[in-house]
Amino acid sequence: MEMYIHKEYKEGKLTVIELRNETNHSWLKVVPERGGIITSLGIQGQELLFMNEETLQNKEKNIRGGIPILFPISGQLTNSEYKWEGKTYTMKNHGFARDLPWAVVEIKKETDESSISLKLESNEVTLSSYPFDFELVFTYILRENELIIEQTYQNKSSNSMPIYAGFHPYFKTKSKQLKLETDATEYLDYNDMKTKDLEEAVTIDQKESYVFKTGKDSIRFYLDESGKCVTMNYGKEFPYIVLWSEEGQDFVCVEPWMAKTDELNRTDELTMIESGKALYTKVSIAM
Repeated sequence: MEMYIHKEYKEGKLTVIELRNETNHSWLKVVPERGGIITSLGIQGQELLFMNEETLQNKEKNIRGGIPILFPISGQLTNSEYKWEGKTYTMKNHGFARDLPWAVVEIKKETDESSISLKLESNEVTLSSYPFDFELVFTYILRENELIIEQTYQNKSSNSMPIYAGFHPYFKTKSKQLKLETDATEYLDYNDMKTKDLEEAVTIDQKESYVFKTGKDSIRFYLDESGKCVTMNYGKEFPYIVLWSEEGQDFVCVEPWMAKTDELNRTDELTMIESGKALYTKVSIAM
């Protein structure tokens, strides 16, 4: 019989909500006020995520670690701006969802899983850079050796709403070489903008990221810390995987994105949500 508990406590000035499976020593920690971020994911007693605590506690800084939420865009915009229906807007890298406080909607415990649901709604701040009314509800589910992120993107505007959301998981590892299992055969290297063959092992040691498109709904990779294989599953809405790291830091990022960087200026692969409709999708991480 699985045994799930949940706790709420302070770390520094921040409120942490922790879901824990006592039976198999798995856990999930969430800080709703810092962009609804998952700060820690443990499976079978092993921490999977890197976290720079100083950036977590300092609200002026972008968090380096955990699983930041990317919305409404993934990546950068040229000159941090885009045009929509004749008007120019500015937006920070990766959008604004990771900078805003999310509201806790529900915490549930069942016999075989535990979950927390968070909500983010449009407001005056978001409307100044993204002229759409929306409601996001994300449910983080801890189930045995797996994290499932269920997502609902609801368009409350009178016009169709463009998004290309994503996630930015920082996986804890000392090695910059990542052994991958994927159907992709080539990747775009943003350091020199050249397309290159995707080998079984990729060294992620450059300043800019690599991106590749996958036709499958999952990718597998090996982390040297655990010696175990991580499987990431994702909905068809996430055809791109971005790989990135930072020199001297013990992490690699394996990121599911809906489109490539600067897509709001290209508009080739935008996900459009009709007025009054919602998009439902999932991403999961298992070991």
